[in-house]
Order: sequence, then structure tokens, then C-alpha cells
Amino acid sequence: MSQAAKVLQLFKTLHRTRQQVFKNDARALEAARIKINEEFKCNKSETSPKKIEELIKIGSDVELILRTSVIQGIHTDHSTLKLVPRKDLLIENVPYCDAPTQKQ
Repeated sequence: MSQAAKVLQLFKTLHRTRQQVFKNDARALEAARIKINEEFKCNKSETSPKKIEELIKIGSDVELILRTSVIQGIHTDHSTLKLVPRKDLLIENVPYCDAPTQKQ
């Protein structure tokens, strides 16, 4: 895949992730849209293949962090915040064991 195609794919992936992560939050959706577009415009004239690969790696890491680490919170009243995790954040956990085994 050419670098231009990788850049375009990353751009689209970041916007799709933004729509999932900040769903129902118009202010965050708009801020993330502006930031993504701004970063791509700032580096639009980059020609060094090595620097482009570096930027693609950074963008991929940002997408991964957004997808796996960001949880929406909704203020329900003055001192309460309701967390709204997405399904891809809910992972199987190791079950708790009341009676741990003894080391021998």
C-alpha cells in the first residue's frame, strides 16, 4: 500500500474512532474533528518517507489510545458522574478467587 493510501486510511480511521468514542457529545466530536484535520493539514507538505512513516505511527497510536482508553462521563447532578463505557472497553477479567492457593 502506498504512503498516500496509508495516510488517507489513517485519516478515515481516526474520524470513525472519533465518532464512536465521543458519540452523543457534540462539543467533543467537533473539537476532535478540528484537531484531527488541523494535524493532517500541518503535515500536508511533508515529503520525507521516514517522517511520514513516523507520523503514521503516531496517528495509529493515538487511534489505539482513543479506542481502548477513553470512557465518556455524563454529569448527572452536581457531584455525580455516570461513566458510559463502550462494548469494546468491557473485557473479560480474571475471576476473583476467595481461597488463594498456598505456595509450597
